[in-house]
Amino acid sequence: MSRPQTMIMPQPVFFAHANGFPSATYGKLFDALAPHYQVRHLDRHGHDPRFPVGDNWEALVEELIHHLERLDAPVWGVGHSLGGVLHYRAALRRPELYRGVVMLDSPMLPLAARLAIRTAKRFGLIDRLTPAGRTLGRRETFNDPAEAREYFAGKTLFRHFDPDCLDAYVHHALQPSGDGLRLRFDPATEISIYRTVPHNNPGRPQQLRVPLAVVRGDRSRVVRNQDVRLVNRVPRGECLTLPGGHMFPLERPQDTAETLKRLFARWQGQA
Repeated sequence: MSRPQTMIMPQPVFFAHANGFPSATYGKLFDALAPHYQVRHLDRHGHDPRFPVGDNWEALVEELIHHLERLDAPVWGVGHSLGGVLHYRAALRRPELYRGVVMLDSPMLPLAARLAIRTAKRFGLIDRLTPAGRTLGRRETFNDPAEAREYFAGKTLFRHFDPDCLDAYVHHALQPSGDGLRLRFDPATEISIYRTVPHNNPGRPQQLRVPLAVVRGDRSRVVRNQDVRLVNRVPRGECLTLPGGHMFPLERPQDTAETLKRLFARWQGQA
């Protein structure tokens, strides 16, 4: 008689997206984590009127914690850019909600960066310091998906996207509007998120009670050496590098998934 197969109970992952990119855009990455990991996520951070975007992303962290509290077990928190910062800040407040945190090309925002952000906010220069200035006046409407795909494929930010991820962005980031399509991620919300980037101190890295990994793209300038030094202060912190730019999770989703699986398996073995 053959032995009954052991059912695989997938471990929970909670993913938080980059600013302007609905979570479904990362579907190829999520699929690559199955069947051992089940990914949950919010469709769009910052769009729930209960948690309006405000300074230092305080309400966005509260929004994330609100949804984590409703899960049955602690999660592997994975976030890209904005999403990684939110997970890090949430884990400092509520470590019992996490098994570990992975920040995908997310800055740790050391003191020098926070001082620069606070000064830029005070003197009305934040649009120069963040991508907010490039977001102003960006095209929001398209006639059809083919036109949208051609447009985005020609932009530097999307140039190295995995083709499936680019298709997913066109499919999930646009919605019918009038005779054409319009961006689903509210541009005003996207700009507001950039303008309210945190300048406050969420706590000392030494206080983080769960494993942390910052994975940066080798062509990205978002995670700098100052960020790496902060990661090294985390008791179970480490910094890794993958090929690609700031958008590497959507450029190399399979490689990103393999890195995540290795991290989770190693951390679980060390628990």
